[in-house]
Amino acid sequence: MVNLEWYRTFKAVYQTGSLTAASKALFISQPNVSQHLSALEAHVGKQLFERKPRLVPTDYGKLFYTQLVEPLEKLENLEVSFTALCRRQQLPTIRLGTVKELFHSVSLKRLTHLSSDLTVSFGITKDLLAKLSDGDLDFVVATHQVDRKDIVFEPVFTESFVLAGNPALDISAFRTLVKRQDWNKAEEWLLQQTWFAYSADLAIIRRFWLVNFQKRPAIKPRFIIPDMNTILQAISEYGGLTIAADYLVKDLKKTGKLIEIWKGSIPTTNTIYLAYNKTKTTMAQVELVKSLLK
Repeated sequence: MVNLEWYRTFKAVYQTGSLTAASKALFISQPNVSQHLSALEAHVGKQLFERKPRLVPTDYGKLFYTQLVEPLEKLENLEVSFTALCRRQQLPTIRLGTVKELFHSVSLKRLTHLSSDLTVSFGITKDLLAKLSDGDLDFVVATHQVDRKDIVFEPVFTESFVLAGNPALDISAFRTLVKRQDWNKAEEWLLQQTWFAYSADLAIIRRFWLVNFQKRPAIKPRFIIPDMNTILQAISEYGGLTIAADYLVKDLKKTGKLIEIWKGSIPTTNTIYLAYNKTKTTMAQVELVKSLLK
């Protein structure tokens, strides 16, 4: 049976024209190159090279190279790609819990740069933190902190909330009231609009209202949809208002499908944290996940 290394050696000698150069390319000794070449010639029963100061392929050597080089390179490429696949499969898998909208808008476009496998779970922070504590997740992108000694909450960025609506909505009266700082009538105008909410407790809207009107909102939303991207898409097509993080509004605003009506007289912000158990993760993993959130 022919040793595959004889074929590799023949190819290297043919392409370099020298036993010395071939030995360097193959990382083997020159005597081994000479031995491989002699063994191959003995096996095929033909002289493949004329031994001159520079090895010159014979006609049979040229024909042999033409027949050999393509299947040999395919085999070598298969070896390289399979090795790369095996190495990739050895990468540790990071289990990340996050709010779906945040992942879609902030992290999705950075996935191709992640040098690790990733399994993502979507949900609300409370439920995801419970999974983190149980060891079912490695990291959680959290919208708030909880008092847990075993969990680190590292601030990664601050989100700002804005009042967003359909571009067809006439907001001239509202902007006049804001300019006059007539907050009672401005609130009254807002309460007359069609509202979309993420949850029945109006968590995001309530926070915005408390900051800007110093009271809880007297809003009865017409639509409650637990997906902010769906809410914003619906508003862009059918009208209505909501309070959303500015990074969620940004792309629809650029395309003219949404308008940013008001940032509030006082900015309403929230800190996003990367939560993890520092005894079960490495700093390299932490930096890897943080790269998805920059």
